[in-house]
Amino acid sequence: MQPDVSGELTRRVEALSLTDQQAAAALVGALLVVAVGFLAYRWLRRPAGERFAAVLAEHEEVAVLLHPNPDADAMAAALGVARIARHVDTDATLQFSGQIRRQENRAFRTVLDVEMESLDHVSQIDAEAVVLVDHNEPRGFTGADGVLPACVVDHHPGGGGGEEFTDVRTEYGATSSIVTEYLNELGATPVPPDRHDSEVEPPALPTLTATGLLYGILSDTNRLTRGVCPADFEAASYLHPGVDQDLLTRIADPEVSTETLEVKARAIAGRDVRGSFAVSDVGAVSNVDAIPQAADELVGLEGVTAVVVLGERDGTVHLSGRSRDDRVHMGRTLAAAVGDLANASAGGHARMGGGQIPPAVQADGTREVSAPRGDALLDRLFDAMSGDV
Repeated sequence: MQPDVSGELTRRVEALSLTDQQAAAALVGALLVVAVGFLAYRWLRRPAGERFAAVLAEHEEVAVLLHPNPDADAMAAALGVARIARHVDTDATLQFSGQIRRQENRAFRTVLDVEMESLDHVSQIDAEAVVLVDHNEPRGFTGADGVLPACVVDHHPGGGGGEEFTDVRTEYGATSSIVTEYLNELGATPVPPDRHDSEVEPPALPTLTATGLLYGILSDTNRLTRGVCPADFEAASYLHPGVDQDLLTRIADPEVSTETLEVKARAIAGRDVRGSFAVSDVGAVSNVDAIPQAADELVGLEGVTAVVVLGERDGTVHLSGRSRDDRVHMGRTLAAAVGDLANASAGGHARMGGGQIPPAVQADGTREVSAPRGDALLDRLFDAMSGDV
């Protein structure tokens, strides 16, 4: 029987062709991986401000969400984000939940004419694309847990992030510093208070926005003395030419409410000092923002390096801590102090932290305070500052 030479040759050619096809496919796949990797590398090499602006430019409009009861840093950062959005022809709406109660924050909004909308339900969010500033997980309104933010810009620790852009820098003293860095990277020129935006080469950074960003940095870092890094100083220096000192003074020194003064007085007079730590229970308050202001006052007393001030409103115990002691990380201290209490939450940075202990709802529907104010709670706070919890 004659061997099928032609058939064998055909099979070998077909096998060779299949091998060549597999090799070619593998080569194409490898080239695609290299190309994608190179593009990703180039994208990540771009300054964060340019990447953030590019993401905003992909949307016709964005909703910039501030954390509940926003402070000056949150409002200032939101103003900066709105300015970047305008630069790339994207509409931006600023929204927040809760209330703005602290006098400096109310003055910030009034003096700088900040346009913001309040919301209490997810259906009120004005755009599909959401940008979180000064917090990294949506909270404070019904349906918040169903919001998937497109972008997150923050300086607080946490596990939240954006689907398209995330920039959380816990070493920075203020989110305003991060947003200011973006504007600098985009080439924005701070407009001096005696000039009009049209008198500087675009993109311009208006005086009102520059003033707001600087106050946001100063307020969250206690005038650049607490929890700062070099970038905070650089951001303040960049903003300085565009700052209106008169507006800055009007925001920083508003009239103080009678209750705030009374709460500060109660905190000082009723303080319990053990070593260099102090805890003060100021009792019932109608304005919970007076509690952190009292903590700011108390930590400045001679010989005191770490303090916690607590007060109660509508059955919820509110805690505010300040530390200038390297042994006491206030955010971790408060978290440790209330960690095993029902419904309690707390956290923050090394120098400042806050927490809440809401009342527990009983089976019969009644509300019972989870951690009654008294010696037991004070002892727990002192033990946490001493590292014994």
